[in-house]
Amino acid sequence: MKKLGLLLLPILAITLMLGGNAFAQPAPGDGSYYFVTYYSNANTSGAPDGTLRIINDGDQATASPEGVENGTLWAAIYVFDDSQEMQTCCACVITSDGLLSESVNKELVNLNINITGRGEVQRGTIKVISSSNGNEFSPAPLTGLRGWMTHIQATTNGIPTTPGGPDGSKGPWFVTETALADSNLSGTELANLGETCSFGRTLGSGYGFCLCTPEDYDF
Repeated sequence: MKKLGLLLLPILAITLMLGGNAFAQPAPGDGSYYFVTYYSNANTSGAPDGTLRIINDGDQATASPEGVENGTLWAAIYVFDDSQEMQTCCACVITSDGLLSESVNKELVNLNINITGRGEVQRGTIKVISSSNGNEFSPAPLTGLRGWMTHIQATTNGIPTTPGGPDGSKGPWFVTETALADSNLSGTELANLGETCSFGRTLGSGYGFCLCTPEDYDF
C-alpha cells in the first residue's frame, strides 16, 4: 500500500503542473475572421509586384463526398490608399483547401479600376473579412480563411536631391512576407466597409471592382 502511495505522488505532481488536467485536449484553433495588412511601392517603376495570398483552411467543411464541394468561403477585400480613401473592393470565392492569389498592381490597385481614379496608388492598407457569402456590400463573418502578404521594401526613400527635382532612385528592392494581422471587427466597422464599398461603386460609375484570380492560377 505504501509503494502504491509513493507511485501516486509523482502522478499527482505532474497533474498539478498541467493545471489539474493531465489529459487536457488541444486548444481550439484561432477563430479570427477579420485581417489587416499593408502594401507599399505598388505601381512603382522597377519595383516587383506585391501578392496577397489567402487559403481556406477547410474548417467549415461538413462532409467529404468525392467531387462535392462544401465549406466554401469568400474573401471580402477592401483596399484603401494612404489617404484613407477606398480604392477597390470585391468578394473572391475560395473553396475548401483552396488558394486565392491577388496581384497588387493588376487586381487590387490600378488606375483602370480605382474608384477615385487618382493616379497610380502606391501605398495603403488592405482589409479582409472571411465571409460565408459573396456579397462585399454585406459580408457575413465566418472563420476559416488565413492569409499572407508580400511587401515590397525600398532601400532608399527616393527624396529629390534638389528642390523641385525628380524623385531619386528607390531601388534595389527587397521582398518580405508576413501573415495578415488578426484584428477586431466591430459592428460599426463591418457596416462602414460594406457601405463605403457600395457608395464608392455607385459614385465611381462602375469603377472600384478589384479582380478575383481563379483558384487554379498563381503568380
